[in-house]
Amino acid sequence: MIRGAIAIFKRDFKKFLSNPFVIGMTLMMPIMYLVIFGNAMGGTISHIPVGVVQEGPPFQDTPLFTNATSALNYITQTDAPKLLDVKVYSDEVVAKQDLKNGQLSAVIVFPSDISNDHAVRLYVDSADSIIPPLVQSAVQGVLLQLGAHNPVYVDKIYGDIKYIQFFGVGVIMMAIFTSTMFGGGIALIRDREAGIHEGYLVTPVKRSSIIFGIISSGTVRAFIAGFAIFWIDLLITGIALQNVEDFFLVVLVILIACVGVTSLVVSFASRFSSQQEYTSIVAFLNLVLFMTSGAFYPVIGMPDWLRWITTINPEYYGVHALRSIILRGQGLEVIGTDLIALLIFSTAMIILGIATYRRTLE
Repeated sequence: MIRGAIAIFKRDFKKFLSNPFVIGMTLMMPIMYLVIFGNAMGGTISHIPVGVVQEGPPFQDTPLFTNATSALNYITQTDAPKLLDVKVYSDEVVAKQDLKNGQLSAVIVFPSDISNDHAVRLYVDSADSIIPPLVQSAVQGVLLQLGAHNPVYVDKIYGDIKYIQFFGVGVIMMAIFTSTMFGGGIALIRDREAGIHEGYLVTPVKRSSIIFGIISSGTVRAFIAGFAIFWIDLLITGIALQNVEDFFLVVLVILIACVGVTSLVVSFASRFSSQQEYTSIVAFLNLVLFMTSGAFYPVIGMPDWLRWITTINPEYYGVHALRSIILRGQGLEVIGTDLIALLIFSTAMIILGIATYRRTLE
């Protein structure tokens, strides 16, 4: 029995040593977890966009408004950029509209000389559970610094959003990627390992048709998984959509996100002939994409060298669009850019998948 076990051990260990790619990924994964996860979570949030305005009608700026605006714009942080990027408004309505459109994280309304209660009103984007407390603390700190005793009234414009609701939206994208990883990608690798190359040795199917077929199949699987997790997320977190239009927008975003993520995974799978190699690289890819999607932690809190990844990360656009609809009730005027980015990304990945699959076979 011992001799047999030793023989099996030698065989499996030789297989491991014969694949330097898997060895390299085995060593790289813990390091990348440390670097990416360590920087993507809990980073120092800076340059939060906030609007400041004095309540109307537009009287002459009060000393409180002038001094507080200056102080807020120059709040420094230890070994980090300044906390707030302050934009001065002359119209409270315009400032609040920019907040609802996602251009600001908060609006600070300072009282005029004839105010009844002289309260500072703070309107925050409560769909983000991390940034509002930072802005509130900054406002209270500045008032204390100026010796002002004005009360601060906080208005969470989207209600009291808990972290599980903030994070739950990101889980939908995780379900899409996981389903795609084990669906379209693995299916392509298994066909290659089995010696099946449709359109090359067996049937006259074009290579582009193969890629479109695999992406379509993977998209359907991913959509079913994402749609199921969407309903489970609503059930667990207690979120309720505001209207039927929001529901159809969520379905549209999930569908387009499924196409984008599936196209990405299939384009990677077309370059590998071994499930071991494919699983190693896709696990790494999943780490990078999910950690930089904003699902765990606001992207604004990531370092610049990591934040640029979000510009080419389909999961970031999916998470932002879903969070805008589900938590904020926003429509196409806000998520339109996300949808366009996902469509462009999907097209690029489909072209890449066809190109790489052709080079693999020839």
